[in-house]
Amino acid sequence: MSRRGFVAGNWKMNGDRASNAQLLDGLLAGANDLDGMDMAVFPPAVYLESVGQRLAGSEIALGAQNLCEQTEAGAFTGEIQGSMLKDLGCSYVIIGHSERRALYGESSQLVARKMAAAQQQGLTPILCVGETLEAREAGETEAVLAEQLGAALKHCGIAAFENAVVAYEPVWAIGTGRTASPEQAQQAHAFIRGQLAAQDAKIAGLVQLLYGGSVKPGNAAELFACEDVDGGLIGGASLKAEDFLAICAAAV
Repeated sequence: MSRRGFVAGNWKMNGDRASNAQLLDGLLAGANDLDGMDMAVFPPAVYLESVGQRLAGSEIALGAQNLCEQTEAGAFTGEIQGSMLKDLGCSYVIIGHSERRALYGESSQLVARKMAAAQQQGLTPILCVGETLEAREAGETEAVLAEQLGAALKHCGIAAFENAVVAYEPVWAIGTGRTASPEQAQQAHAFIRGQLAAQDAKIAGLVQLLYGGSVKPGNAAELFACEDVDGGLIGGASLKAEDFLAICAAAV
């Protein structure tokens, strides 16, 4: 089945108004040459409004890095409701990023609740799954992926994946300079698609699967050429317009 390429830029906790403006100027100048693929950026929450205003009317979508699992407004100090993100123009939200799981203790069950909340409030979730180096060396990659994906399937159902993106991000390759080989990436992506296909082959064939883990202009084309890799969730390289656009070009 034909799936559009998709490249998402996760800015993490980086940026300020001046550097954001410079980055966006570069991205907007080059985005018109990238027909046939989807592109989105995910700035820190405090810059969502200003970035969204700059992107208005462009081909670049806006996304958030996290959201609260609660869908009703109320006494949840420090949290951000999905409807607030939607109000600012967000189309996507990242959930279950390995840094959220590892540093802030987010369980697969909480991530599944966030996925449901995102969709309930009109956002497309990018569900992140991936194993640590210890798990890979112990031969537990597929078990980890099955657990993380399974929690979302159990809570949300396979139909939820009609409006979701899945990102495979091997924790050992994030920000380390190490990258999964195309063979390793394809194997993991094929496993993920197979888990979805076991419940609905049609939906599984349509879901965009992204690879995240030290993707750079020099390795993007090789990774994206894999049958089940539809694009990337990009960290550090998304902070440089030239690098991010080069990665996007590999997904066209």
